[in-house]
Amino acid sequence: MPAQKISISEKHSLKLLTDMEPKNISPQVYVERVKEMNNESSNSTIAEIATSQSGLNNGDEPSTKVTCMQWITVMILCFVNLINYMDRFTIAGVLTDVKKHFDIGDDKGGLLQTAFVVTYMLFAPLFGYLGDRYNRKIIMAFGVFLWSLTTMAGSFMNTYGYFLFYRMLVGIGEASYSTIAPTIISDLFAKELRSSMLAAFYFAIPVGSGLGYIVGSEMAKIFKGWQWGLRVTPFAGIVAVLLILFVMKEPSRGESEGRSHLQATSWKSDLKILMKNPSFMLSTAGFTCVAFVTGALAWWGPIFIHYGLVLQPGYENAKLNSVAYVFGVLTMCSGLIGVPLGMWLSQRLRAKYQQADPLICAVGLLLSAPLLYFASSLANVNITLCYILIFIGEVSLNLNWSIVADILLYVVSPTRRSTAEAFQILVSHAFGDAGSPYLIGSLSEFFKGILSFGTVAFSTSTPLYSSTYANQSIISVPPSPSPQVLFRSLQYALFTTCFVEVLGGLFFLLTALHVVEDKAAAERLLQGEDNPAVNCDLYSDSSDVEIGKHS
Repeated sequence: MPAQKISISEKHSLKLLTDMEPKNISPQVYVERVKEMNNESSNSTIAEIATSQSGLNNGDEPSTKVTCMQWITVMILCFVNLINYMDRFTIAGVLTDVKKHFDIGDDKGGLLQTAFVVTYMLFAPLFGYLGDRYNRKIIMAFGVFLWSLTTMAGSFMNTYGYFLFYRMLVGIGEASYSTIAPTIISDLFAKELRSSMLAAFYFAIPVGSGLGYIVGSEMAKIFKGWQWGLRVTPFAGIVAVLLILFVMKEPSRGESEGRSHLQATSWKSDLKILMKNPSFMLSTAGFTCVAFVTGALAWWGPIFIHYGLVLQPGYENAKLNSVAYVFGVLTMCSGLIGVPLGMWLSQRLRAKYQQADPLICAVGLLLSAPLLYFASSLANVNITLCYILIFIGEVSLNLNWSIVADILLYVVSPTRRSTAEAFQILVSHAFGDAGSPYLIGSLSEFFKGILSFGTVAFSTSTPLYSSTYANQSIISVPPSPSPQVLFRSLQYALFTTCFVEVLGGLFFLLTALHVVEDKAAAERLLQGEDNPAVNCDLYSDSSDVEIGKHS
């Protein structure tokens, strides 16, 4: 058949049609639809027609009205995230009892959290791949059921090896949920409304962590056994499974941006594109530093404060359960303030400064570093001032949660957001909180050996144990370190977190150099302007488009 010429306005109409209906149809049908759209556009713009055909009702801007089902979906996701983090940090509230029960030191105590995070991060890419391609409700329900079951089973283990194994299985279950839930929120909402809903979702992290300390310590006190702290969240998990399967709505991918027809590309292609995205990679590096610090503080914070408290006059008989309770309340309150504050600052400043999001994250980390340093220095001197500094430092740290998630979502295409979440989880946990509890515990044991030796060698108040072998006098270290050594060794180890926070601040400052360009590139891709499926042989870059013979 003879070639047909299409005008410039028809070219853009053709592009919109290709965006909306990525099907293999004949060139003749394309031409007819283009002409039909141009005739209809006499009283309305092409953008309005495209919007009405793609399912949006308010022009190019997404609707700001939240339906009842959307509210219910967000509340379910927030509930699951809450009990998710409760489960993670219940053990931290009773760590001293756990160590006594299994007769382990700080290193193996930290390994419990590290083992959980290792499996969590290793399985995240798998669930990220599945989440971009298959039913997300089924995947999440499976994950929540798995971690509920293994958490309950682990509470009955009396051998450290078996208990460690079940904590690793818990990580597999939680990986399925954490990689997928933010993408569902992204597909339900856009722009400022998305930021607000993400703030509500990530608000559950510090609150859930705080509840974990409180539930763990209080249940151990009530039932005279630390295991009972682990038996609360499994029942809530079963309720969550039912809500996910029978109540929650799963939106189409890209629905909030009016692009629910988008198709996923190959996993290899997704990874290549993500690794070439500077904003995503640098913000992931910055978030890795956040994960390192939060993981270390969440696991060792209560026991460190307890070590410092017993050194103060009048607090010699202080209990870890009481310290964990206060630490949990502080963590909850810091989340109640920090996460919404980060979202509020983002929405206020982003309109004036397009680089506001990464800059807020950088300021939060750089401010938190000295606050946490002085809090650690005062833990054995003034407990009230220590708590105040920890609270302000955690508020500054919590500014990051919803903002980092928002950055990921607006610089990445909808069809690879689960993969991006999984990649961020893998990297941030591999180099963040997967190793930080064990690293801090190992450093504490290292400093403990050095400080104990110094105490034995140079302190006249510490009893020495000596023996003679081959005419040589041997001085042995006392069987258990003094309270002062316990405190100092863990304090020196925790100082590491301050340097990591400064490093994270630098990564976010570098993110600010690229975020505007990468956000614009993602928006162009969403509109089909950089989509290879659109910019194919159907039209060229000339002012006219020629459709040749295809049949």
